[in-house]
Amino acid sequence: MKAAGRRSGTRLRDHLAASDPGLLRLTAGLRTVGAIALTLAVLAPAGADVNHLVAGAMTSMAATFAIRERRRGAQAVTLALGLPVALASVSLGALLSERVVLGDVFSVALIFCAVYGRRFGDRGTTLGLIGFQLYFVSLFVGATPGQLPALWVVLSVGFACSALVRFAVVPVTPAGLMARLRQAFRVRLARLVSAHIALLDAGPDEADKALEDVRERTARLHETALMIQSRLEEGTPDESTARLVQRRVADAEIAAERLGLLLLSARSAQRADTLTLHLPGAPAPEVGRLPGPEEAAVLLGRDLRALRALVLRTGTAGAGVAQVRNRLLGYRDEENLPAASAPVRDVFRGIGEAARAVMGLRIALDGPQDESDDSPATARSREELDAEDAAIDAEEAEEAEETKGLQRPTTRAAVQVSVGSTLAIVGGELLSTDRWYWAVLTCWIVFINTASTGEILVKGYRRLLGTVFGVVAGILLAGLVGGHTLLAFVLVLVLIFAMFYTAPLSYTLMSFFVTAMLGLLYTLLHTYSWEVLVLRVEETALGAVCGVAAAALVLPVRTDRRTNDLLVTVLERLSDVTDAAVAQLSGGPADELLDKARELDQALGDLRSATKPLTHPVTPLRARRTTARYVVALLETCAYHARSLAATAELLPTHPSIAADPRLRGAAGRTVRNIRTIAARVADDEVTAPLETGPSIASLLADDDASRYGRITGRVLRHLERLDEAVAGLARPLDVPVRAPDH
Repeated sequence: MKAAGRRSGTRLRDHLAASDPGLLRLTAGLRTVGAIALTLAVLAPAGADVNHLVAGAMTSMAATFAIRERRRGAQAVTLALGLPVALASVSLGALLSERVVLGDVFSVALIFCAVYGRRFGDRGTTLGLIGFQLYFVSLFVGATPGQLPALWVVLSVGFACSALVRFAVVPVTPAGLMARLRQAFRVRLARLVSAHIALLDAGPDEADKALEDVRERTARLHETALMIQSRLEEGTPDESTARLVQRRVADAEIAAERLGLLLLSARSAQRADTLTLHLPGAPAPEVGRLPGPEEAAVLLGRDLRALRALVLRTGTAGAGVAQVRNRLLGYRDEENLPAASAPVRDVFRGIGEAARAVMGLRIALDGPQDESDDSPATARSREELDAEDAAIDAEEAEEAEETKGLQRPTTRAAVQVSVGSTLAIVGGELLSTDRWYWAVLTCWIVFINTASTGEILVKGYRRLLGTVFGVVAGILLAGLVGGHTLLAFVLVLVLIFAMFYTAPLSYTLMSFFVTAMLGLLYTLLHTYSWEVLVLRVEETALGAVCGVAAAALVLPVRTDRRTNDLLVTVLERLSDVTDAAVAQLSGGPADELLDKARELDQALGDLRSATKPLTHPVTPLRARRTTARYVVALLETCAYHARSLAATAELLPTHPSIAADPRLRGAAGRTVRNIRTIAARVADDEVTAPLETGPSIASLLADDDASRYGRITGRVLRHLERLDEAVAGLARPLDVPVRAPDH
């Protein structure tokens, strides 16, 4: 029974780690609910009325979710600065409650300052958010000057409870968060291997579903790798450890993605296109049984399951685990590969490389391992890893040039949201002199974390949709609660937890829970009615319309312009990574290749987010949606091969089978020039330079000097050729002319 309970607990932890990397959403929900519950527990016995209880709950919620810094010391300073900002905001809200015009002017000024404050980093963003949210609280509870002394006490209690829960009840240390993210990476890597097993066993009718699972789990693994990358500096004791973890995570991610591609190629009659792994909805190639003897297919399934077990295994490995590890690492040697067709043997090689990456990940995350049961292949892999670790060095990154004036995103957004809020105030007061701030709140919120008109339009649509359904839920909950104050507060806490837990997943769901919660708060304040909730929908729609109008008419940033700018950035990063990797593979000096690769990944992530308005299901421009998806998928394919080249180039000083070849620079020069040509064409329509085409890179390297050609591994050639093909594939959707080769 105890063993079964432990297994169930382990499965539950693994499920949480995979669905919520680092438990960030769970922590956010627990912190917020805990802070609110503690605030209510302090205020209720002191005899606070319902208005003060609601104000305290909303204060502790704002003080908890607004904090953005990652280091605990910085969080404490920001929280301490937030209290006087909150006191001033609530006080001004109460003092100006009877002065309509002056209050409206102050609201617009406050919104401008709150958005403009984002240019000062996380602390400026947090203080602006607290100032605006607490001004909204004063309007929500109808604060008056005579109530200010009591409200000051309530606000102080809310901030104190938020601090207590953050630093004592639900603490999150950088090292602890990093440990949870690493566990999430392990679990997501194991789930990707499970998807590989399903792809191996899938019949012809199941291939599309199996391939879609591989795509989805590959993307989730990449997402977790980026999360780890963003927290390396604060979650590791020193720079060398951070770079070691970065390197091992990148190795494991690349090895897992390559294993999926090799497996797909082995299952299909023709070479699988890397694009198939990155283009959503792309059909799987026609699959059949694995070529070669049936015993090889059975062995392949066994070894994939063994690889999955190695990924999840932590702590000291036993003799059985060591034997499995030794067998998988042995596939890195040709003489240990089983009798099978060439594509299947490639899959076994991929398993060997993945096992090496997993061993490197274990050493980086868990420390030195027991070496007593090492086979010669394992000992050699361990020596390679040790040599790579010794070669890791750190280098500071260059600072990007900052834009100024109205071109600065924070300034432009502040002007836009101020204009939109002015329109929302005028329209909102025409709808209701008491609830006009709902329109302003919606207008302000749709500008958060958006940068183009299309993004604001999609966010406004999602908020309105969530609000409509939330109104229905609010009506049902209000009827259920009736006059039971305790039950209402309990349901409010449940809805707040759901709001924060689902916020990163779905903005529509978050808006739904917010509106349902507000229905309960109106019930507590005895201001609930059907008309109030309908007014909530009307004000939300008005605020969304005002936000979109301001974004479209005031210093507009069109979605196509923003995506083009981000596309140019991605292409520049791709050019940098490819050029630096090829230079190092050609014998040039070492460079910070993995850092450049992660900059490429970050730029690609920004582009993917910016294209969501173009790929949204409701967009009427179907052809444009298809083109956007295709271009992003091609760029993800390019990024995969560029990451692989960067990882291979960093092996040069230590890997015995990889040596520099100066011919690579000339052979791959066409690819780099084509990337830069596409970037120039996207940035400036007047650029007419065509893409170059010609013979394959492998043919450019082929000569009579067989020994010299043998110095270039097949893996490098494969990645260079696939990258060259993917870059050429960008020409058609981006309308770049192609120059036929001279014969």
